[in-house]
Formats: sequence, structure tokens, C-alpha cells
Amino acid sequence: MINILKQDHHKVKPVSHEVQPEKLPGGEETQRPDQYIHGRGAQINTKNRFLKDEQTKEHVESIDDWEESNVPTSYLEQQSKTIVNKVESKDVGMSYSMNPYAGCEHGCIYCYARNVHEYWGYSAGLDFERKIIIKKNAPQLLRKFLMHPKWDATPIMLSGNTDCYQPAEQQYRLTRGLLEVCNEFNQPVGILTKNSWILKDKDVLQEMAKKKIVSAMVSITSFNEDLRRIMEPRTTTAKQKLKVINELSSAGVRMGIMMGPMIPGLNEHEMQRIMKAASDNGATFTAYTFIRLNGAIKFLFHDWLYKNFPNHADKVWHLIEQSHDGKVNDTRWGVRMRGEGNIAQMVAQQYKKYGKLYGMNAEEWSLNTTLFKRPGEQGKLF
Repeated sequence: MINILKQDHHKVKPVSHEVQPEKLPGGEETQRPDQYIHGRGAQINTKNRFLKDEQTKEHVESIDDWEESNVPTSYLEQQSKTIVNKVESKDVGMSYSMNPYAGCEHGCIYCYARNVHEYWGYSAGLDFERKIIIKKNAPQLLRKFLMHPKWDATPIMLSGNTDCYQPAEQQYRLTRGLLEVCNEFNQPVGILTKNSWILKDKDVLQEMAKKKIVSAMVSITSFNEDLRRIMEPRTTTAKQKLKVINELSSAGVRMGIMMGPMIPGLNEHEMQRIMKAASDNGATFTAYTFIRLNGAIKFLFHDWLYKNFPNHADKVWHLIEQSHDGKVNDTRWGVRMRGEGNIAQMVAQQYKKYGKLYGMNAEEWSLNTTLFKRPGEQGKLF
């Protein structure tokens, strides 16, 4: 049963009558519509493909609709049945994931997790950012899962879908609870986040790092603040992300960066700068993805792109199409995360070249699965 508990403390700025200019990577300025919803990535609610009878509003049409920009975020509490999910996709680099929150207030317009919100009966658009499902019993569920006698301590990924350090964590501290359970069991875990709130858990991360049962990645997509504010509006700045890498790596936590997604015509040219800055601050490993626009994300990204960069949008859209065999929605395993064609190959070559230049991914390292022990269980001699 879902309980709508709380309204968001992050208030969206009122819509201004003035045109808001943004600078493109190439220096071009664009003008957004008067009705632009500031502080949100998506600007519309797309139709939920699982609902037959549904009313949606996909275009802002009049001044009366401006009030929609001030709709706060709702936290929807629930008692979940499971928390650890087996990952069937062969090209995402994880076997199991756990996500204490469904939906994500960060609002990244490109996020593949948007489509999953439709399974909960919501839209992948504004609903994804404004209706956050809180799995209140997540730590208890993880403890029950790890107590199963057949569990073999396979590493679990935190934030395999949505960010475990999104703003809701400031109130609910479910990620903290999950880490404390993992630390107690010596369960190895990986973390991916865009938020500096991870620093609040430095103490437990440091303990886990000493046992080699944790590693963390920070997602950095751009150093262009004009671009970041509209592309992933409620994430922390790139400068703060570098601070996270520096502070946690100095504390002994193995740190890496995720450059994802690389979007031709918007941020793909920043790969070298991102890798160098991350390396200078203590990151030792990297990963990247190439933009793909599956399901409702295709419509959300198209709407966002043409509203923000009308003079540049056609170029970006066609470059994405060129990288996915004439489409923007690629589902082929082994190809979908990297793209194909000249642009995608150029990005892959940059990644390989600069990764080697800055000493990324040079070490052989893996999470330690040998220390796993259930409370009250005797250690293994062999």
C-alpha cells in the first residue's frame, strides 16, 4: 500500500515572462519558451503504454497551465516485497541491483529509468521526477535476502536504476541503512551517483573500503553549467562531483567516473577534460555510455532538445540517428550502449586513448567476496 506522505522541500522557480538564454557548447545562445518548467528535466507527461484509459497533457497551451511548474515532489511511501533484483541485461556490467527509490528527482532528461516508472502506473515524464516511491523497508528486505543460505555474496549494485543519493535520501536515509547492512554482512557493493550527499556516508564507506567490499562511481556528463542545469537540473555541479571523488579517494575508497551518456553535438567533446579532471582528483577507473532514446525517452528528449536548442536540435538529433542505424531507439545488446558508425567510433577511440593517457582502468581490481558472513555464522576455514 502506498502512502502519499510529504511534499518536496525543493520549490520550482516560477515561470518567468522573460526569455531565458542558454549557451550551447559551441557558444550559440538559444531561447526557451515562456512556459518552460524550470528545475525539471522533462517538460511534459508522456502517455503510459500500460494504461488503456489515460488522460495526458503533453503540451503547455495557455497561461492557466503555468501553475503546473509549481507542482512539488510527492514522496510515496510503501512497504515493498523485494529489494534485490537480478539483472538480465548482458551489457550493463552488473548481476544484481537494488534501488531504495523509484523515480528520481534529479530529472536527467536522458535517463533510461524513466521508462520503468510506467510499471508503477505513472508517466515517464514529469511524474518520474515528481512522484518518488520510497521503499521504506529496504534495509530490512536486504537483511532477509542476505540471510538466505544459498546467497553467494555476488556484488550488488546500488543505483542500478535510479540514484540512491537523490534528494529523498536526505530525509529517509535508506541508502545509509543498506550500506550498514552490507557492512555487517561483508556484502560487496558498488555505487553510482550524481549527488554529493554520498559524503555523508564516508565513515561507513571507509570501513567497507578497508575490506575491499565497496567501490563507487560518480557520474559526470559535462563541465558546462548552462548545459547541466537543464539536462540534469537537480544534480550537483561537476565541481562538487570532483570534490566527492577527491574526498572519498583520499579516504581510501576506490573511485571511478561514469561518463554517460555521451551525446554528439552536446557533450561528447568533453570526454578528455572529464577524464583528466577525474584522474587528477583520484579516480582510477572509468565507464561510458552513448546516448540512446528508448520508449518514452525518445519523445521526452525530442521535446526537451527542440525547446532548449531550436537552432542546434536538428544537428544533434541526426547525429544520434546516424549512431543507431538511422534510429534513436536501439535495443540491441552489445551495440545499444556504445552506438555504431563514425561518431560512435570516434567517441570509443577517445575513451580508449585518454583512458590510457591518464592511467584509467590500469589496475586489476575486484570486490572481495570471501569475507561474507551472516550474523552468528562461524567463519569458513577453507
